[in-house]
Amino acid sequence: MAKGTMKYLSKGYNIKIKDNSSSEIVNVKFPQKIAIKPTDFIGIKPKLEVEIGDTIKSGDAIAHHKYNPLIKITVPVGGKILNIVRGQRRVITEIEIGTDRNTEKKQFKIPKKLQQQNILNILLESGQFLFFKQRPFNTICNPDILPRDIFISGMDTAPLAADENILIDNDDYFQKGLTVLSHLTSGQVHLSTKPEKKKLFDKFQDITLHQFDGPHPAGNVGVHIHHISPILNRDDVVWTCNIKGVMQIGKLFTKSTLDPEILVKVSGNESNNKYFRTVMGADVSSFLTASKNSRIISGNVLTGTKIENNGYLGFFDSLISIIPEAKQPEFIGWIKPGFSKESKSKTLASSFNPFKKFYKPDTRYHGSQRTFVSSGNYENVLPMDIYPVFLMKAILAKDIEEMESLGIYELVEEDIALCEYICPSKIEWQDILSQGLALIEKEG
Repeated sequence: MAKGTMKYLSKGYNIKIKDNSSSEIVNVKFPQKIAIKPTDFIGIKPKLEVEIGDTIKSGDAIAHHKYNPLIKITVPVGGKILNIVRGQRRVITEIEIGTDRNTEKKQFKIPKKLQQQNILNILLESGQFLFFKQRPFNTICNPDILPRDIFISGMDTAPLAADENILIDNDDYFQKGLTVLSHLTSGQVHLSTKPEKKKLFDKFQDITLHQFDGPHPAGNVGVHIHHISPILNRDDVVWTCNIKGVMQIGKLFTKSTLDPEILVKVSGNESNNKYFRTVMGADVSSFLTASKNSRIISGNVLTGTKIENNGYLGFFDSLISIIPEAKQPEFIGWIKPGFSKESKSKTLASSFNPFKKFYKPDTRYHGSQRTFVSSGNYENVLPMDIYPVFLMKAILAKDIEEMESLGIYELVEEDIALCEYICPSKIEWQDILSQGLALIEKEG
């Protein structure tokens, strides 16, 4: 293990949601249903290989990328195809599978000597290649363009985030995953963590270990890339992978089969706050219950996806967040002093209460969309050398040259989620950035 940088980042903001979760791990019943959601994979155009009623085994492909058939979507658990759900323009949103844990598992031939090409072939065939995301653009990776470096965040600072100490429940699997990743780049595998978590990662090899300290988004892999080895242009390709992906890849190269078992944290003001041992893509009703007036989010409250009580866990997610769902706007909320509301800009009375450490946020917007206000607050929550307001305006103007000069290649949606959270104009920052990234990738 090589030693890397140590950075303290002062810019950012920790949302004050109380985390009541314990480190208890509950083994739940094997879910009767799981779902694969092709919409989790940005940039993929799925072409189905199955029909409703087909029986499949663990590791079988159910779809592949229309423009690159080598990139496959596989199932972690065998069973029967129950339903293929389509959304607008007949886009496939979910492929539901009735599980059968006794179904045969597909065996993958793991070579004794790991080499770049045979690793890629196994990752593509098994569907585990989808754990990698490519920067710039945050899309699925092109297996023909190998990365300059690979980055892993070992310090999720998002609200209610799962503890890496718990997610890495087997050191051997994690080390195997890191070793596999080290063969996929001519550069380095960079892993970043908090100073207090350094001991957790000190024992692992084949990585360069960095330390970052500071408020969210200090744990975002995009922030690490910016401070360790920035992306210079659209051809400067790096890959990212999360802790869950490293663990799953390590299991594959150890067992020669897909192991669907994962740990998921459930947290929020309205939830049973624990860790649950379940499987990839599980029906969340198999391990949690939430009140009718709750919003269930697969992921964190800033960037996660809203799902229903009988929805499914996202491919990349190790967290379910639950917050109160506000059905009605707050009566004369604009005139109240705001003792119970969090305020980053210190415009509410709660900002002057030193004893109020946590709040109970809900889904209200607390206002409607209005003209962009350039206040300097956005720069204070983005620990990168980027001017976010000017970048958003360049995207809205579809000025590609200006977008490039303002650093769009370094950003993805999660990096500016806090800008959206604190925005007094209620601008949908993440949607705007998505449009800009899609435009600049299309135009080349």
